[in-house]
Amino acid sequence: MQRFASVIGMKPEHREEYERLHAAVWPDVLKQIYQSNIRNYSIYRYGEILFSYFEYVGDDFAADMAKMAEDPTTQRWWDICKPLQTPVEDRKPGEWWSDIPEIFHVD
Repeated sequence: MQRFASVIGMKPEHREEYERLHAAVWPDVLKQIYQSNIRNYSIYRYGEILFSYFEYVGDDFAADMAKMAEDPTTQRWWDICKPLQTPVEDRKPGEWWSDIPEIFHVD
C-alpha cells in the first residue's frame, strides 16, 4: 500500500459549491475510484487550501490512473470540479494537484 497526499487552492467564492458537490459525489465516480485501487480517500479544507489523502493498493499506479482518466463519468466530474480549483504556484510541470512528500508516518 502506498500513501499519497496533495494540495490545491480554491477561491473563496467556490467554497460552497465545491463542498456541495463533495457532499454527494456521483456513485459512478466513487466506483471508479475504488476500481482504480484507491482506498481511504479524504479531502480536507484549510482556508482556501484543499488537502487530499488516499491509499493506493494496486500494483500499477500509472495504469490505474490512466484508466480513471479515460472514464467518461470521471471526466465529466473533473470538468465540473476543475474550474473551482486553483493549482498552487510551485507545482511541478504537469501537476494539477501538487504532490506532497511524506516526511513522517507511524502505525
